[in-house]
Amino acid sequence: MRHRFRDLPLRSRLALLTALAVALAVAVCSGVAWFLVRDQLTSSVDETLRGSSVDGPAFAAQLSSGVCVTDPERLPDNVPSPLGFVTQIVRSDGAACLVQGSTTLEVTDSDLAVAQGRLPESLHDATGSDGGSYRVITRRERVPGGEVTVTVARPLSEVDDPLRSLAVVLTLVAAGGVVGAAGIGVALARAGLRPVDRLTEATEHIARTEDLSVRIPVTGDDEIARLSRSFNSMTAALASSRELQQQLIADAGHELRTPLTSLRTNIELLARSEETGRPLPPEDRRQLMASVTAQLTELAALIGDLQELSRPERTAGSGRVEVVALHEVAGRAVARARPRAPQGMPIDAELDPWFVRGEPAALERVVVNLLDNAVKFGAEGANPRAGVDVVLRDGVLLVRDRGPGIPTEELPHVFERFWRAPGARRLPGSGLGLSIVARTVRESGGDVTLRPARDAEGGTEAVLRLPGAPVPPPER
Repeated sequence: MRHRFRDLPLRSRLALLTALAVALAVAVCSGVAWFLVRDQLTSSVDETLRGSSVDGPAFAAQLSSGVCVTDPERLPDNVPSPLGFVTQIVRSDGAACLVQGSTTLEVTDSDLAVAQGRLPESLHDATGSDGGSYRVITRRERVPGGEVTVTVARPLSEVDDPLRSLAVVLTLVAAGGVVGAAGIGVALARAGLRPVDRLTEATEHIARTEDLSVRIPVTGDDEIARLSRSFNSMTAALASSRELQQQLIADAGHELRTPLTSLRTNIELLARSEETGRPLPPEDRRQLMASVTAQLTELAALIGDLQELSRPERTAGSGRVEVVALHEVAGRAVARARPRAPQGMPIDAELDPWFVRGEPAALERVVVNLLDNAVKFGAEGANPRAGVDVVLRDGVLLVRDRGPGIPTEELPHVFERFWRAPGARRLPGSGLGLSIVARTVRESGGDVTLRPARDAEGGTEAVLRLPGAPVPPPER
């Protein structure tokens, strides 16, 4: 049954649940109403019984005769019998003598207790000799000739018949309410699910056409509106991701075209010299092979950078991290950068202990990239022998060169993929190094900025901040 319900469409399930809820509410209200009416009718009969009076002469005649009449046919003709009332005398030995009515009533233990003086009054239901149900009150009455225990009864048909009619009416009302609730449930389900239908249509349209520009109109601030906003945010993020991918492919193709074109030219030149039988001079051949080697190295570095940027970016602190001595990482990066620096360019390092959480290889690549940029642009400065300074103090790594610097209007773009300053496009590089630096630093929970140097020597300062401590944590 549960699986059948789950297999129903959402609209049908909402309509069914609405009908069931209304049916339950109508059933509860009908039941409460029926019981309240029953109690009210029963109370009315009880009040009537309590206010009833006995016929003194009839009781006196019954007492004086000394005969206990148990057959209604033997009652005297002159004894009045109010419509529906049954009156009888209950003796202390349990015998009952009919005074008025067309039936006799069974004597219960409570009736006998009243006759024997153990109870002042008894109010209960009883069954007559005609098989009918009666509401009975038994009490002591003073009549001419003495005091007797009198039972006065009225038929419960006065209660049962209206209750049966009420039950029929309530059943019809409940059935009508359920049918009406089912219709209202269908209407409400259609109206309530109309935004979901729009969302479904938009999703199907995107799946069919891959058009991520679709947006769903949002009104209000309910759950459907929140879902629509989330969907719009998701499609906007997907569209932005697609644009970035397309831009990455276009930029990568543009960057790859230059070394590939140069490689093709050099290789064709070597092949032509072999085919024509006119070998190149040894010096020209050596320079040509060195150019091919440099271009292959540049192409391999570009492909490695693209692979690094193609992986999904992790949130700060996620992934496999460990406690890393940043001063040791920076020291190894400085050692790698010194051989690549132009002759005569010093790289001075002043590294205080600082421990962070991250990936050692990724952090070392960050420092190497910063140093490579400093070396490359420092060599373009007026005084390349001034060198590069690397300072790590209080968790802040400062890499400073003395090159021409970066104009202020270009600083917001330095960490974008493939972005290169107009004056640096003639220099080697792909424009991905700083983008990789920014991404790795974000994944490690830090931040990195570039700013003009704050003294008269000029140049640029790269400022890297990573959360950590000057001493390793206890687990290290």
